[in-house]
Parts: sequence; structure tokens; C-alpha cells
Amino acid sequence: MTLRGKVAIVTGAGRGIGRSIALRLAGDGASVVVADLLPENASVVASEIEAAGGSALAIGVDVTHPAEVERMVAETVGSLGRLDILVNNAGIGLTRLFLETTLEDWERVLKTDLTGVFLCSQAAARVMVGQGGGRIINIASLSGQRGGTGRAAYGAAKAGVTALTKVLSVELAGYGIGVNEVAPGPVNTEMTAVTHDEATREAYCNLIPMRRYAERDEIAAAVAFLASDDAAYINGHTLNVDGGFRAAGLIFTLKE
Repeated sequence: MTLRGKVAIVTGAGRGIGRSIALRLAGDGASVVVADLLPENASVVASEIEAAGGSALAIGVDVTHPAEVERMVAETVGSLGRLDILVNNAGIGLTRLFLETTLEDWERVLKTDLTGVFLCSQAAARVMVGQGGGRIINIASLSGQRGGTGRAAYGAAKAGVTALTKVLSVELAGYGIGVNEVAPGPVNTEMTAVTHDEATREAYCNLIPMRRYAERDEIAAAVAFLASDDAAYINGHTLNVDGGFRAAGLIFTLKE
């Protein structure tokens, strides 16, 4: 119970990686605010946490709307008394060739995946400054570190998250707020089960030394570590959880 007594917000927690993060933080003792664009999904996950003996609060929020973000943080503090951990997980994906990406596509992805992180981090940090500290953990992506086909908007947004993480880690350290990010490679989720066909999976696995996708709980474990006191001196760091994808160069089998 390494997070006993802590209060955490997880955005985009109604399903997928966000759900796994919320369940893991609750399992480690935190009271978790399950925040999601779809309130019904948030309520289902909050009920799961409570059924397992944990403490949870479901809140519907659109992270692209400043007033909704402020309401989310205010409800958290009003109901649970404080805010110790923010996990910026809410995001949308897009795989579309650069020449076919519309301005609407571009602005929609950046507004959710980057501006949403900015808004939530700013609102949470203002509370954390008054408390004397806290943790902000952003979910970035390998797509923000490497050029990938169809990743113009998504990759740019996630690269922006990485740069924002570094800036926040510098500016907020003096207030006792640590800011880090987790950068997953491909993950088994409801979305990839539908959008990644056999050819896509083979292409990914040929570039990953561990030859498989991550499981959602493996991403959640990395977030839980960065939220814990064991990571107290880690700041401004990108923790890749990608099976060695970023580290790998040419992969082939040597013949004897």
C-alpha cells in the first residue's frame, strides 16, 4: 500500500490503459478520481475499485475545456481534501498520412493530447503548490520520439507532451512537485484489438526485441512506480515501456 493516504486523478480512466492505471493506484492505496469524457465509463471503473475495497470518485470531464478541468480539480479537493497525483492519460489517436491530414484532424489531436495535458497540469499544480508538493505523470508515446508513418498529428502532440514534461519538471521542482512521463510502445488495448491487423502487429514485433505488445498492467506498473516515494528523486524523466523498441537497431538472427 505504497500510496496509502494519497489522492490521485487519472484522466481517460474509463477504459484501456487509464482504467488499468486507476485500478493499480487504488490497489496501492490511493483514493482515485476516475475522470473520463464518458461519465458512465468512469462510474463503472469507480465501482470496480470500490468493489475491491478501494476508494474512488467518478467524474465526467472533457480535458479540452478549461472550465471542466477546473471543476474536476475543485470536486476532487472538495470531496477528498487534497490532490497528490495527476496522471494525464486522456488522449485520442490518429493514423493518417501527412498529405491527407486535415487542419481539423491536426487541431483535434493537439487539443486533446497536448492542450489537455497543459490544462490539467496547470489546474492540478496550483493545488499542489499550496499543499507543498505532488506528482504529475504524463502518458507520452514512442510516436513522439520517432518518425512513424501516419503519425504527423499524433507524433507532434506527444513530442509536445515530452517537451512540456521537461519544462514543468524544471519550473515546479522548487514547489516539491515532480513531473515525469511514461512512453509506451504498442499496447494491447480495446483500440489496438480493432485497429491493428496481423500485418501491423508483425511490423511492430519485428522491431521490438521482446517480440510482443505491452499489457496495460505493465504501463500501470510504471506509473505506480513514478507516483511512489521510491521515485522521489526522479524528475523530468521519460520512462519508455516499449520492450526495447527505442533501443533497438537492426534485428536479425546470426547464422552459425
